[in-house]
Amino acid sequence: MRKIFLLLGMIVGAFVSDLCAQNHTQKWNDFYKRIEYFDEHGHLTGYAKYNDFYKRIEYYDAKGHLLKTEKRNDFYQRNETKDARGNLQSYTKWNDFYQREETRDAKGNLLSYKKWNDFYQRFEVYDAKGHLTGFYKYNDFYKRWEYREP
Repeated sequence: MRKIFLLLGMIVGAFVSDLCAQNHTQKWNDFYKRIEYFDEHGHLTGYAKYNDFYKRIEYYDAKGHLLKTEKRNDFYQRNETKDARGNLQSYTKWNDFYQREETRDAKGNLLSYKKWNDFYQRFEVYDAKGHLTGFYKYNDFYKRWEYREP
């Protein structure tokens, strides 16, 4: 269950993260127990690990500096993203009415949303105005999620 939560958190986190390149990949590193992000040239741009003590996902740049954290808020039923100092940046929450996961800023304004496309077998990411900004698709050959912009 933790790996599923971690994987979904990483996908969302990668979207809102500063780690995103135009086309990037993310892959699980079993040795270090973390998800690593690579740019289109295969260079490591950052990584994310689950912290058992704080029960949160921590995002680091390639040099190991903490960028942000993500933790589940059970009271509000959402995942909250905070900067390195602990200030709320954004949160993601499932919207049952529209059947999509929405990302909102600290004030509650819609930033983007993500939903599953059965036909293409991928997660599509849209901006607040409903324009497709990119999509995540699983690469079975390399066993990794890849993000592409249209």
